[in-house]
Amino acid sequence: MWRTTVGPVAAAWGETVREEEAVLYGRRVRWDRFFEDLEDQLDSEWEAERAALDTEAERLRMARLTIHERMTALARGTETPVTVDLLGDLSETGVVAGVGPDWIALDAPSAPHHGAVLIPLSALVSVALPHAEVLRSARGATPGRLQERMTFGFVLRDVVRRRVAVTVVTTGGRAFVGTADRAASDHLDVALHDRDAPRRADLVTGHRIIPFSAIAAVRLDAPIAVV
Repeated sequence: MWRTTVGPVAAAWGETVREEEAVLYGRRVRWDRFFEDLEDQLDSEWEAERAALDTEAERLRMARLTIHERMTALARGTETPVTVDLLGDLSETGVVAGVGPDWIALDAPSAPHHGAVLIPLSALVSVALPHAEVLRSARGATPGRLQERMTFGFVLRDVVRRRVAVTVVTTGGRAFVGTADRAASDHLDVALHDRDAPRRADLVTGHRIIPFSAIAAVRLDAPIAVV
């Protein structure tokens, strides 16, 4: 019977091979862990960089956001009433139903004597609304090209054409009730008469020329379609 005997040299060589394999395995594991650590670090740095970019982009976006864009966002897809504080210690409550380049319209059918209120943006002091609507409006919205052309004077000329009874409230807190006779480039003519009376010469008690800059709100004493 043949018997194979492993000599001292062969045994030593085997030990050497196993040691080298162990060293190589250890190196491979270390390198694998090294690359995993690098990947984790790169991912973390990328996430941090992306978060910083997102934050900076958001800052830049908010820096460009206008009250007009926020009001436009409120006018789209919500029936949540807001309360606007105006110059002259005035306030109006209603749903933002329309927005122009320099005005907003509140729909307030439940309010006495009027269905809508036209408000120049220049008369706004603050807007009170739920936090969810604050966040939604902060996303902003771009108005349509036609809306951009519908200035405060343009809308008031439509009110004149419709012969709608109005209450013009000034930034000083005075209220003039009657009918808007004419709307010029920067002012409004109002014939004064009782709210429930028609605009007839014998019922008119006076006339006022009111600059747009002095108007805090124009209450329409009847419902009217707004854009």
